[in-house]
Amino acid sequence: MTSGAWNDSIPGIGTFFVGIDVAPGRYRCDDGKGGWWVRFTGPGGGDPVGSWPLPPGPTEIEIAQTDFAFETHVSTYWRRIAPPRAPEDGSPAEPRPVADPALRAELDTIVARRRPLLWLAPLTVLGLGLLGSPLLGSLWLIGLGMLAVLVALGTPSVSLDLRRARELERRRDRYLTPQDFDDEGRAMLGRVQAAIDAVRDSEVNREGLLDSVDNAVTLPRQEWEIAQVLARQSKLRAEQEELAGGGTLLPEVEAALAPLREKLAISVAAVTRRVEALERYAARARSADEVLRAQRHLESIAEKARQYDELIADTVRDDLALPAIERLTEQSDELVRTLRERLAKAAEAGGELPPPP
Repeated sequence: MTSGAWNDSIPGIGTFFVGIDVAPGRYRCDDGKGGWWVRFTGPGGGDPVGSWPLPPGPTEIEIAQTDFAFETHVSTYWRRIAPPRAPEDGSPAEPRPVADPALRAELDTIVARRRPLLWLAPLTVLGLGLLGSPLLGSLWLIGLGMLAVLVALGTPSVSLDLRRARELERRRDRYLTPQDFDDEGRAMLGRVQAAIDAVRDSEVNREGLLDSVDNAVTLPRQEWEIAQVLARQSKLRAEQEELAGGGTLLPEVEAALAPLREKLAISVAAVTRRVEALERYAARARSADEVLRAQRHLESIAEKARQYDELIADTVRDDLALPAIERLTEQSDELVRTLRERLAKAAEAGGELPPPP
């Protein structure tokens, strides 16, 4: 896959694993004109859904937690504007894949080392055109020149995507998918991811009021470590069920399984305490958001209060202006009386005029 990092943006060109390269959620690009995108949905990404060509102007896309990968080809980049939507039926969201936080940087380094070599392909095509042009003419050179341009545009992104996918498959122990957990493990992982998303998407974190750098480093590490424990617990639970056979066990077999079940229960209790600590952190982040919103509301009220104070000041000025307004009224009345007197005199003068012949 193309180089990427799990943050709030996605480069405009490339293919990215959901939960490993990019976080699920709603994304927006400022101008998708002529571009396209593909969401690889379903198990293993076997049900692609895409849109092409994109219209001019802003474009939004919802990357679901159940998506396998997201492929994009736009001139700008995608910016995460909202967390993923909860299922409409109210059921818990399917947990997303979890990767070792160091895996993305490791894959990016491998891809970066191969990037300069990929430009040898278009240069080789162009070199063949230059060598063959004396014998085959200018059309040969023009044709291979156009082919070199197409290779230069397509080869790097496709080859790097395939390279990154192969390297990721070789590191299968460095990431976990929902299929690696049983129902209990998936439910617990869903709680972990819901708590982490609540912290990451909180207003106080987005505005840097929390230690956003520490969150960006610590929370993915917490998610990965908990997911590893949950995957092992899921595997051990399946083994215990297989050993139990679903029937009535002999006392000797039950006695042999009892210590194993007790140790598993201890591990479950320990990881549950860790998950609950994350949930308390998320609850405090939500509480901080409420306080932040209340503070902004109070600031808005304070701003309104200043407007009311200015209104009171204007009222005082109004009171001080009353004598002046009354003087203006008296002057206006005087002018009206003067005007009426002059109109009467004009009427009298008009009556004194001789009649027409």
